[in-house]
Amino acid sequence: MLLLTLASAAASITVGFLSARVAAGMGRNLRKQLFVRVESFSNTEFDKFSTASLITRSTNDITQIQMLMVMLFRIVFYAPILAIGGILKVINADTSMLWIIAAAVGAILTMMLVMFTVALPKFKNMQKLIVKLNLVMREILTGLMVIRAFNTQQHEEERFDKANQDLTKTNLFINRAVLVFLMNSVMIVIIWVGAHRIDASSMQVGSMMAFMQYAVQIIMAFLFLSIIFVMLPRASVSAQRISEVLETEPVINDPEKPQKFSSSLKGTVEFKDVAFRYPSAEDDELKHITFTAKPGQTTAFIGSTGSGKTTLINLIPRFYDVTDGKVLVDGVDVRDVTQHNLRDKIGYVSQKAVLFSGTIESNIKYANENATESEVAHYAEIAQATDIIKESDQGLDTAVSQGGTNLSGGQKQRLAIARALAKKPEIYIFDDSLSALDFKTDRALRQALKKETSDATVLIVTQRVSTIMGAEQIIVLDNGEITGIGTHKELMQTCKVYQEIALSQLSKEELV
Repeated sequence: MLLLTLASAAASITVGFLSARVAAGMGRNLRKQLFVRVESFSNTEFDKFSTASLITRSTNDITQIQMLMVMLFRIVFYAPILAIGGILKVINADTSMLWIIAAAVGAILTMMLVMFTVALPKFKNMQKLIVKLNLVMREILTGLMVIRAFNTQQHEEERFDKANQDLTKTNLFINRAVLVFLMNSVMIVIIWVGAHRIDASSMQVGSMMAFMQYAVQIIMAFLFLSIIFVMLPRASVSAQRISEVLETEPVINDPEKPQKFSSSLKGTVEFKDVAFRYPSAEDDELKHITFTAKPGQTTAFIGSTGSGKTTLINLIPRFYDVTDGKVLVDGVDVRDVTQHNLRDKIGYVSQKAVLFSGTIESNIKYANENATESEVAHYAEIAQATDIIKESDQGLDTAVSQGGTNLSGGQKQRLAIARALAKKPEIYIFDDSLSALDFKTDRALRQALKKETSDATVLIVTQRVSTIMGAEQIIVLDNGEITGIGTHKELMQTCKVYQEIALSQLSKEELV
């Protein structure tokens, strides 16, 4: 018996190790596939799946599948052996109370069937509630300073409590679906029936005790299986949610036979009668956009909020594809080249400066890992970011927290510009990336950029007229259409929309 016990323990350890290894490997592969798929998504797919939903699918949903895999290996093979052994022992011992076990097993099997009809919708709802909880937590943590400023902590606590309570109630319903007291109920029935039979001298106390042990063994085996049936619907829902992401094909893909860029038009950006409409939108966001941005020139875009400036800029690196018309880079339609080759030509500074956890140096070298320390310092100097470096004793090794939360808005923008400069691209895109700078720093930065980017095509989106007065080409947008193209002086004479924007910011003397 000792040898059998040791062999059983060794088998349990081996099964546990192998099941954990298989489940962990499966989880690793699923996470990798999910991450690679999400990396290929365009903005259209990100509009479909929220950030909170993608995080939940990558963590909680995959964990549910891993747990099911572990239980499958550890229980599905073990439980039938346990049940068959117990049934054989009961048949050989005493069959007079076999109906009790049969009734209990029948109840368990019935609950297994109920799982798929009642619990499945609840599991679908539960994953949505987890997403909702993650979303509320992300919003609260991200906007904590705003919440404190407006003294709305109580409101946010109530929001979190509601999301938490909804999830708790759903969990409790599902956990109650498998009634653990079934085992105790069976024991009470066995004792009650057995006591009467012992009193009638038709059963020995030892036989009743043995029957109780066999009953526990059989019912435990079926309860183990019921655990699988509890986990199976939730894992099924999780698998569907993961599959939904993996089966979503990006709308922006590389062509089968990509073309090469023309070397004679290096850095030239051309829009030919471009129209763009967001998915599921009724009207075009951009209409009849036609212009050419040439190397060595600065092309600026200005217009009221919602006029389509950022949307237009996002068409160049193919964050979205045009609905009609063409966007050409170096004389080639951006849809006819690979996304890698296209974006390799572009230094992009987004509207919201995004930094990664690390150091100032690692963030600037993010665009060019081969940049030397002196080059990094040079790019930081052009971006007017030397004061950030000098403020700390650690210099370029100054720590940058996640999202750059330990830096001001202007500091983040300057480091993002330095990162774009480190790439040495043919095309620079600055999407309202000077908005957080004071006028003195803005002017110094523009003067330094002019020298550094003299051979490149510079595209600037801004709300400030002072930032673009020296631009070779200014494009004025209004309601998704071009209402004026020219220099500052030309537009002051010919474009009413530009005049209104300019006069709202500067005096007539400053605009001369």
